Amino acid sequence: MTLLKVNNMSKMFGGLKAVSNFTMEIAAGELIGLIGPNGAGKTTAFNLLTGVYEPTTGEIEFDGQNVIGLKPYEINQRGIARTFQNIRLFSELSVIDNVKIAYHSHVKYNLVESILRIGRYHGEEAEIEEKAERFLEIFKLADKKDEISKNLPYGEQRRLEIARALAAQPKLLLLDEPAAGMNPQETHKLMDMIRWIKDEFKLTILLIEHDMSLVMGVCERIYVLDYGTIIAQGTPQEIKNNPRVIEAYLGEEVH
Repeated sequence: MTLLKVNNMSKMFGGLKAVSNFTMEIAAGELIGLIGPNGAGKTTAFNLLTGVYEPTTGEIEFDGQNVIGLKPYEINQRGIARTFQNIRLFSELSVIDNVKIAYHSHVKYNLVESILRIGRYHGEEAEIEEKAERFLEIFKLADKKDEISKNLPYGEQRRLEIARALAAQPKLLLLDEPAAGMNPQETHKLMDMIRWIKDEFKLTILLIEHDMSLVMGVCERIYVLDYGTIIAQGTPQEIKNNPRVIEAYLGEEVH
């Protein structure tokens, strides 16, 4: 079943076409990579898929429905969650509060119940607390739940950001350079975690990444972006052997 279908998506900023005729199709359960050099338009594509920008032209269908024109929080509620290249946590809040925030997009109590703390408020908040603690256990952050998130080591902040994204109960998870700033050992652990997340949460994942060992190690298919245009797609082996891709992007990085 096709979960995400993007057809001829383009985005103009003034006279600059940042993304041009971008076409992509992702089936439910796939783990897809999107690669290309700095400035190729990868993050712009993520911003278009998540409602930060609206395409100048083209179509985006998620789970059979058009999502163009929806606000980012509305797209998140439909089932698309993302992380960022530069970690964006609520840095002054505790670790557990960062995760609980993601659950609040699904609460059923209303504003009055929230302000007066009546009705469904206490029951739902207790449930959110329990779910958040369970997520922190999964991501080995339970012992840090009361720490201020900005005080966590970098690798733990990255795990917390992914945990928060998953707490929003997405169908599609967009990971924007999750290995940025990580050493090879941390990257290897991240690779294992991405595989585990996909299987454990039955997720579809779209991954932007510069670390070719990670991309080739976890992705089932890869799209290559050049100046906002898809120039190649295929399995890791096909991308690895594509002369244009090797020359333009991968060079000696892939062995």
